[in-house]
Amino acid sequence: MLQNHQQLLTDLKKLVDMTRGQVAVKVNTAMVVLYWKIGQRINEDVLGNKRAEYGKDVILHISRYLTVEFGSSFSEKNIRKMMQFASVFDNFEIVASAMRQLSWTHFLLLIPISQETKRNFYLEICKIENWSVRTLREKINSMLFERTAISKKPEQIIGKELKNWSENNILNPDLVFKDPYFLDFLELKDTFSEKDLEESIIVELQKFISELGSDFAFLSRQKRITIDNRDYYMDLLFYHRKLKSLVVIELKLGEFEASHKGQMELYLSYLNKYEKIEGENPPIGLILCSGKNSEHIELMNLEADHIKVAEYFIVLPPKKVLLEKLHRSIEIAKNKFENK
Repeated sequence: MLQNHQQLLTDLKKLVDMTRGQVAVKVNTAMVVLYWKIGQRINEDVLGNKRAEYGKDVILHISRYLTVEFGSSFSEKNIRKMMQFASVFDNFEIVASAMRQLSWTHFLLLIPISQETKRNFYLEICKIENWSVRTLREKINSMLFERTAISKKPEQIIGKELKNWSENNILNPDLVFKDPYFLDFLELKDTFSEKDLEESIIVELQKFISELGSDFAFLSRQKRITIDNRDYYMDLLFYHRKLKSLVVIELKLGEFEASHKGQMELYLSYLNKYEKIEGENPPIGLILCSGKNSEHIELMNLEADHIKVAEYFIVLPPKKVLLEKLHRSIEIAKNKFENK
């Protein structure tokens, strides 16, 4: 009897939780639609009259009226946010496709992003990965878009690959891998060895996986393979669930060198022949270096061999300096792509 009673309580709790979740989604959806429609309607009226003073007076009057009627949600500041919302997302279909996954607070984080491609990047991945508001804020602050390989491609390709992932569940590795990686959480001293770097990553494995991105699963450290009676050791081995690929990560203290490619090619060939199972895609190699030699990397055609090279930062430079560097890298990469 007690067991049946406990089961009843458990079932009722699940029912209440599920219904609350459904109600919350419906309330959020209705609120997002309302705010967009309010913003659009005011924009039509205010933009229809070119006088700045007219617009200012109208917004203030609307705010006072709605605040008296419905409360502080309609303050002048919030009314202006609604107007920005409808202006930035002028195509309601984009809002409609995202409002079940994204709350009004999500949209508030996206509105200030002026670059449409960048804004759509965060919008689509937030939908697909079901990010919380906190996660979205962290991703934006960590400059995820600028660090993701896809940002260096033309805007048409970025849009195409995001759509392919969202609609067909086909994920391009360029949406997964970054450059650079932020490893400041390791708190390493000025002088350290590759072994120190590897051990620190293992100690902070959860944070390292968080920096790598979702769907990475740790498999092995110093995985031994034997070829022609010689032993080789891979630094770190992961598996990416959505890419369906094994991922080898090699850690290097200095800049990228040509010999690193040969070492990684050997590892990938071995994994492809002996470890890859049916249904998996070819393994991918990620070489993490403290510096990059761009011309070496370009001449060696690493992408064709499923090898990626990225910098890592143990100590982060000022955000402004880093952002300028990333923007330069993106501009250079796009120019090279267009001149091919």
